[in-house]
Amino acid sequence: MAEEKKVKKDHGKWFREMRSELKKVVWPDGKTTAKNTGTVLLCSVAVGACIWIFDGVAVLLIKTLIGAFTG
Repeated sequence: MAEEKKVKKDHGKWFREMRSELKKVVWPDGKTTAKNTGTVLLCSVAVGACIWIFDGVAVLLIKTLIGAFTG
């Protein structure tokens, strides 16, 4: 029973410390969040396009090699 109370105290301490640390966080404003979101989306589209192009070139290359050896 004493261990159970100790565990509850530890949880309470953990929540108090977490709350204290969250008060120290500097949250970005809406403009910064929108700018960062746009950057992430743009980078995601760019990487996706690169993968798409590489895949198309790889498929074309493989089909050409298969055609050269079977035809």
